[in-house]
Amino acid sequence: MFMAILVRAKSFLSSSLSSLTRSQRCNHTLGERGLQAELYSGMAPAPNPALRPIDTSKWKKIQASKVGISLSMISYPSWIVLKILHKGGFEAYLVGGCVRDLLLNRTPKDFDVITTANLKQIRKKFHRAEIIGKRFPICRVHIKGSIIEVSSFETVARHDADKEKALSSLLPKICDEKDLIRWRNSRNRDFTINSLFFDPFTCNIYDYNGGMSDLKSLKLRTLIPAHLSFQEDCARILRGLRIAARLCLSFSKDTERAMYDLSASIGGLDKFRLMLEVNYMLSYGAAVQSICLLQRFNLLNILLPFQAAYISQHRATKNSMMLMKLFFNLDKLVSCDHPADSSIWVGLLMFHLALVNNPQDALVIWTFASVLYHGNWKEGVEFAREYTKLEVKFVPEISEFSETKSDEDLAKEVAQFASLVQDSVGVLTETSNLFESMSRYPFSPCSGLVFVPKITAKNTAKLFDLMVEDIRSFINGRGRMSPEINFHLLGIGDPCETRFVLGKIILETMKAGPRGDATEIGNDEKDLQPKATEEILSNNEIPAKKVKKHAPSSFIPDGNRGMLKKQKLVDDDTAIKNQEMVTKDELNDLAEKHQEFVKTCKLSENKTNSMQGKISEKEEKSKKDKEKKPKKHTKAVEKSKEHIALHTVSKKQQMVVRELNLREEDEMDNLEKVLGKEEVMERTEEHKGRAGKERSGVSSLSSLFR
Repeated sequence: MFMAILVRAKSFLSSSLSSLTRSQRCNHTLGERGLQAELYSGMAPAPNPALRPIDTSKWKKIQASKVGISLSMISYPSWIVLKILHKGGFEAYLVGGCVRDLLLNRTPKDFDVITTANLKQIRKKFHRAEIIGKRFPICRVHIKGSIIEVSSFETVARHDADKEKALSSLLPKICDEKDLIRWRNSRNRDFTINSLFFDPFTCNIYDYNGGMSDLKSLKLRTLIPAHLSFQEDCARILRGLRIAARLCLSFSKDTERAMYDLSASIGGLDKFRLMLEVNYMLSYGAAVQSICLLQRFNLLNILLPFQAAYISQHRATKNSMMLMKLFFNLDKLVSCDHPADSSIWVGLLMFHLALVNNPQDALVIWTFASVLYHGNWKEGVEFAREYTKLEVKFVPEISEFSETKSDEDLAKEVAQFASLVQDSVGVLTETSNLFESMSRYPFSPCSGLVFVPKITAKNTAKLFDLMVEDIRSFINGRGRMSPEINFHLLGIGDPCETRFVLGKIILETMKAGPRGDATEIGNDEKDLQPKATEEILSNNEIPAKKVKKHAPSSFIPDGNRGMLKKQKLVDDDTAIKNQEMVTKDELNDLAEKHQEFVKTCKLSENKTNSMQGKISEKEEKSKKDKEKKPKKHTKAVEKSKEHIALHTVSKKQQMVVRELNLREEDEMDNLEKVLGKEEVMERTEEHKGRAGKERSGVSSLSSLFR
C-alpha cells in the first residue's frame, strides 16, 4: 500500500511538470504574438484585427416579441429590481445566460441585471443589498425571498480602461452612446451566446457579437480567440462544458482545441470555484452529459479521478455502469428551476465509493435504499424483501443475492454498510485517502486534487447517522408527508428530504438494473439514455446525430413560438424590416412532429411492472387517509410516535414559511412606496398564476416504478 502511494505521488509530480511545460509553450506562443495579441484580446476572432475597424452594421436590435419573449417570462423579483432602477432614472437590462435561456424557452438558473447606476447607487435603492467581490464587485439584492445579482457598467469599464481606449479607436466616429456602453461591456463576456442584452422597457434584444446566430446553430464560441479567453479565466472551460451539456451545444473548432490544450490549467483554480462549477454541473439536471464531457476533455481525471478510473475500466470491459445510472436518475428529478443541494450528488458519490470498495449483497442495498425512501425500518424491509427477487447485476458493486437473511442479521449488515458510506467521504476531502483508494486502479492518473468542502462532507455524512446508531428504530422525520418531492427543502439541503430523494434514486437504479435504458426508466425528452451514455464513453465523443434530434424542440416548443429563419437584423433607426419569419403553418407542422417524437420517447404504460401496483396502492391509501378524519388510537405509545413524526416536519415548515413571510412583509412596504400598490398586487397575482401552472406540471412520485 505504501509503495502504491509513492508511485501515485511520483505520477502526480510528473503530471504537474508536464502541465507546466505545456503552459510554458503556450506562453512562448503568446510572446511571439506580442503587443497585437495583448491589445486586441478583446476583439472578435478575425484574421488580422489590427487592420479592420469595428463593423457596426453587424450590430443587431431584435424585437423580443418576434422571438417569443414576453415580460411575463421574467421572474417577479427580477422585474421589481429592474423597475426600481428604471424609475430611479437608470438604464437597466437583463444580461447573459438568462437572455439565452429565455430565447430557448428554458427556465433560467438565475436572472442577472446590469445597470448604468454605480454600485453605491444600486445599494441605496434597496432595503436589503450588499456589495461583494473584489476584482469584479457586484451588488446582491435580497427581494421576495430571492437574491438578484446586479452589476454596473461602470465596474467593467474602469477595470479595462486601457483596452477600452484601444477598442474605441477602431469604432466609427458617429456611434450611439448607449450602443457603445453595451458593446464595450459585451466584449468582456465569455461566450457569444452569453453576450446578449434584453431591455424589458423597450422590449428589444441587443446582439453585438453574433450571439443569435450561434444560438440558432447551437454552437458555443468564445468572444475572443479561445486560447486567450481561457488563459484570462480557465474557469470558462468548466462553464462552457456546463452550458454545452445542458443545452446540447457543439463547440467551434477554436474553442474545442483550446479546451483540450488548456484543460490541465483548471487544477490551479480556487477550490471554492471548483466546487461551485461542479455543483452547477451535477445539481441542475445535466449531470450525465456533464460527466461525459468532463471525461471527453480529460478533466474528470483532475476533478474526480476515482470515478474517471471506474468509467475507463467499465468502458474497456463494456460492463454497465451503476455510477452513470445513479446520475441519470438524479437528472430525471432536478432541473434549473428545481435544483438540488450539493449534498445529493456528494451522497451519491459516497454511496457508490462504498459499494465499489466493499461490494454488498443485493438485499442489503435494496434495504438500505428502501429504508431511506420509506422513512422507517419496518416498511423498508417489507418492500426490500418483496422486490429483491428482481435480478440486478452490477459489477463490482453487487456481490451476491440472498433472500434468507434474518431481520437481525440484515439490520447489522445495513448499519455496517451505512458506516462504510460515511467513511468513504474521506476520498472526496483528503488527498491521502484519495491516493489510497486509487490503489485499486494503479495505472490510472490521479491529480491528488480534492475540492469538496469539509463542512459539506460532514453534513452529508450526518444523513446516515440514524442508520448507523440504531437502524431498527430509524424514523426519517419526514413523516406522512406527500409522496411528491418538496423542491424547496431539497434545494436548501433539508436532511429528511435529501434522504428521501437519495432512497428514490437508488431504488430507481436497482429497479432498472444494467438492462435498463431510457425507454424503460426515462419519461422526459431531456434525458440522455444510458445506452447513449455508454456509447459516449466508449467512443470518447458525443454522437452528433442523437443529440441534434433533441435540439430543435427547445426552439419550437409549441405553435405560438418561432425563431427567425434567416436573421438579417438591423438597428431600428434604419427602419429596414427584412426579417424572414417561420410561417405559422410551418410552426404547427414542426410542433406536431415534436409531439410525436416526445410520445415515442415516453414509456408505454403496458410495460409497467408489478412494482408499480405496490407503490400506487400505498399512495392511494395515503390520499384516502388524509381525506378521512384520523381514527383514535387505542395504544398511547403509537399515537405519541405518530404525533412526534408529524409535528417534527410541520414545525420545520412553519419556521421556513414564517421567515419568508416576515421578509416579504418588509419588502412589500418598500415596494409599494416605489412602484405603487396596484402594480405590485397585479404583478404578484400574475406570477402566482404562472407558478401554479409550473407546479401542476411536476410529475408525481407515484411514477417511481413506472
